[in-house]
Amino acid sequence: MRYKITLSYDGSDFRGWQVQNNAKSIQECIQDALSTLLKEEIAVTGAGRTDSGVNAINYVAHFDTSVWDLDAELVGYKINAILPHGIKVHGIVPADGEFHARFDARLREYKYFIHRNKDPFSLKYSYLYTFPLDVGRMNRAAEKLLGTHDFSCFEKVGGNNKTSICAVNTAFWETYTPDHVRIMGYPADENDYLVFTIRADRFLRNMVRAVVGTLLDIGRGRREETWIDELLQGGSRSDAGESVPGHALFLSKVEY
Repeated sequence: MRYKITLSYDGSDFRGWQVQNNAKSIQECIQDALSTLLKEEIAVTGAGRTDSGVNAINYVAHFDTSVWDLDAELVGYKINAILPHGIKVHGIVPADGEFHARFDARLREYKYFIHRNKDPFSLKYSYLYTFPLDVGRMNRAAEKLLGTHDFSCFEKVGGNNKTSICAVNTAFWETYTPDHVRIMGYPADENDYLVFTIRADRFLRNMVRAVVGTLLDIGRGRREETWIDELLQGGSRSDAGESVPGHALFLSKVEY
């Protein structure tokens, strides 16, 4: 019997989603907890890999079990008592036997958060970037990412993907107001906080972090907006901007 599992996690204490030797991963923690509860070896397949330190909300995975009378609601309740505090399972429900958390996903959405002035309450989930930025330039450059392109210029070397072609349908920057500013009156300017949203059918390893780093270079005036065109037309990873830190990146949506 196949089950779909929905979860969220803070990636700061983990070396990414995928099981690795000598490093704690989200996938390993979920598999170990399910194996303990169901008393059989359980393999979990996720919607995709997230890098070390990257976070996720409403992440989707699936697993198979031979337990025919599984009380999914009870297992969902018990698993949260076993898992580390950085992982929360929202629900476990029966799925079609052909459902695949990775290959059936039609769209994935990532969000990257930055703050432009020192803020002790944003450091854990946002990247402090104090250089002056032209958000208009960044958004015009981001529009050039839309469509189906070869994004190998933003892919970490050694990604081992069969193809580097991705179809991006959304990419934009906007300001936002964090809760501690909105609710508790932390003194800040309305333009101090920016979030980048990008949606595509698939993403390459390290792609979003490299895209963000490239757009920040454009926003601070180090490169022109047309740099994106040049990169997509045949640039290599070394031609693009540096990758930004993973702690401010969230996989925020997976659609099927």
